[in-house]
Amino acid sequence: MTQHSSQDRTALVVVAHHRADSLTAHTARRSADRLEAAGYRVDLLDLHAEGFDPRMNTADQPDWGDREKAYSDEAHAHMRRVLDADVVVAVFPVYWQSVPAILKGWIDRVWNYGFAYGRSKPRLAGKRMLWLGLAGATADDPITEGMRSHLEAGLNEGIAYYCGFAHSTVGLLTDAEERPQRIDAEGNLLVGDVVTGAEREAQYADFDRRAREFVEKFLAAEGVTA
Repeated sequence: MTQHSSQDRTALVVVAHHRADSLTAHTARRSADRLEAAGYRVDLLDLHAEGFDPRMNTADQPDWGDREKAYSDEAHAHMRRVLDADVVVAVFPVYWQSVPAILKGWIDRVWNYGFAYGRSKPRLAGKRMLWLGLAGATADDPITEGMRSHLEAGLNEGIAYYCGFAHSTVGLLTDAEERPQRIDAEGNLLVGDVVTGAEREAQYADFDRRAREFVEKFLAAEGVTA
């Protein structure tokens, strides 16, 4: 693959967490740093900090008879940010093996009929998508394989592929909790002791490493060099 510079390219990094001091927000900032190091201009979209309302409303309800419908000003402003991006990176905690309501609502209201889908030539065609989901389950919990498959089907196939993205991948980041959590064979939730000291530092250093590897692998697939 021929490598190329990403100069003048834009990455939209979407954060879906209500706390600025969360591991999700930290991972989003680190991911943005890696993208900037690779030459991208980063547009950091913190859905909670910007006060995005995920609830569908009359103005943004799809009109199946009019794909040119003028949606709300808020939706159009976000559509422009998606259009301006070459790559989109969504960083979120995994809730019930899916994305949080605010991220789902952003997709519902912004990735709308006539904009993200419903055209013979999709407006988002050629863009690339990385979904970074933080899960409290431990890496050795059998539930993680089903979680990964569910996320890949829903996000890669059900959303990105449907909207014409050239490539979409899910990076599932397990062990996001300070207390190890797993489900036993009987379905009981087992919660371990809080990880502290050097063990905690090692756990989160490894977490950062895995997140960085997902971003770097995503960029390598683009043929991008820092």
